[in-house]
Amino acid sequence: MIDDIVSPRLMLRHLDAAGLQACLRGDAGAAARTLGFPPDADWLRERELMAMRLQDMADDPAYAPWSVRAMLRRDDLAMVGHINFHTRPGHPYLNGYGDVELGYAVYPAFRRRGYAREALLAMAGWAAAQGGVKRLVLSIEPGNLPSQALAAQLGFSKVGQVRDEDGCEDVLTADWPLSGVCV
Repeated sequence: MIDDIVSPRLMLRHLDAAGLQACLRGDAGAAARTLGFPPDADWLRERELMAMRLQDMADDPAYAPWSVRAMLRRDDLAMVGHINFHTRPGHPYLNGYGDVELGYAVYPAFRRRGYAREALLAMAGWAAAQGGVKRLVLSIEPGNLPSQALAAQLGFSKVGQVRDEDGCEDVLTADWPLSGVCV
């Protein structure tokens, strides 16, 4: 079992293969029993991400702790979103921009409450402590103004732009510790 990453209001719980498989089957009851919390309906629609992370963990079991985690409110275990590293540190696709790339989503009903910031800080701190990560990467669609603003507040700056299956994204990097973070 992979330990939760805990922050003041959140637990970031690893979504293991059995839990992801139950979610992919649409079996929320089995997923809740396996994962220890009820998966959010928004999460159950993210089948492509689930399948990709399942395959990533099958291809490289050492990736598992870096894989997708549920953002759970500590007080009621409500799943407010998810966060993950796209790979283990040092993957060649990063083209020297940084050590590891983070991706996250906060579901619409839970936005504008600081959950993304809290989860990003917790994951980045974990990556620095566990994997020696010094430079973090985010790829954000230019029109995603809330995520762009959060990245700027945390000290990320644009270093490039890429086009992938999701369209055009700004590549932003920041060194750990992030702006305003005491370690």
